[in-house]
Parts: sequence; structure tokens; C-alpha cells
Amino acid sequence: MTRPRLLIAYDGSPNAKYAVESVSTMFPGSEAVVLHARQPMESFAAHLQGHTALETLDALDRAALDASETIAAEGAELAVARGLLAEPLVSSTVASAYEAILDAAGRLDSDLIVIGSRGLRGFSATVLGSTSSNVLHHATIPTLVIPSEAVARARSAQRVPVVSS
Repeated sequence: MTRPRLLIAYDGSPNAKYAVESVSTMFPGSEAVVLHARQPMESFAAHLQGHTALETLDALDRAALDASETIAAEGAELAVARGLLAEPLVSSTVASAYEAILDAAGRLDSDLIVIGSRGLRGFSATVLGSTSSNVLHHATIPTLVIPSEAVARARSAQRVPVVSS
């Protein structure tokens, strides 16, 4: 069996780190791109064209891009330390995170998208959205959603036992 080309969505959270650690044991030695998706501030500031506040936002956006590059690099370093052949990538687009992930997977000809799960439910999931859920529902390639141990424990505790007859 050949090793899949992985696209690992990574935001630096403990859940994302756990996803990297888990997938590295499932597919040791695989090629991976560790993607951090960000939205540039220009998408929020289009109405400020010509305003002096735009200079401040540009400086903040450059700092945010630097932070995004650091996050992607840290994710790739973790993946390499765990045995993957990984490189970092930052997507800077006005698209949502899930759209950026799907776009990158297509452009990179990935075989598998890997993403952690925060375990959002109810109102939080409705208001904040779920990147992993959107990726899973809109992906055209296999997608692996990996809950962290903490998320898995919380879900197990909330599960109502099924009574069979």
C-alpha cells in the first residue's frame, strides 16, 4: 500500500496537535502539508480604503501573517518529529477556513485531509460553525476527523447508552 499524501489542517490548538500525533502513527513516513488557514484583515477592512486606520490594520495583518507562518511551521516541525515528511503552508484568503482547506487539498492533489475536532456542540457550533464538520460534508476526497482524548472523553460521558431488546 502506498502512503497517502496528507493535508493536515492545523491551528496550533491541543486538538490539532493531537491530530498530527495520531495521523503520524497511522501513516508513518507519509508526505504531509501542514496548513494554517487565515483570513487577511483586508477582508474586514474593504470599507476603510483611504482611511488612516488602514495603515494600522496593515501592520496588524503583517503581524498576523507572521504568527500564521509560525503556527504552520510549528505544526510541520511536530509532524516531522513524529515521522512524517512535512512542510508548512499558510493559506491567506477571504474564504472561510473550510473552503481554504478544501482548496489546498485540491491544489496539492492530497489523498487525505486530516483535521482535529474541538467538540463544539449546540449553540456554540451553530454560532461559531464547525470547520471539521464543513470540511467533512463538502470534501471530495477522504477526510479523517480526529477528536482529542479530552473531546472523546467528553463525548463518551454525554452519550446515552443504547438499550437493545
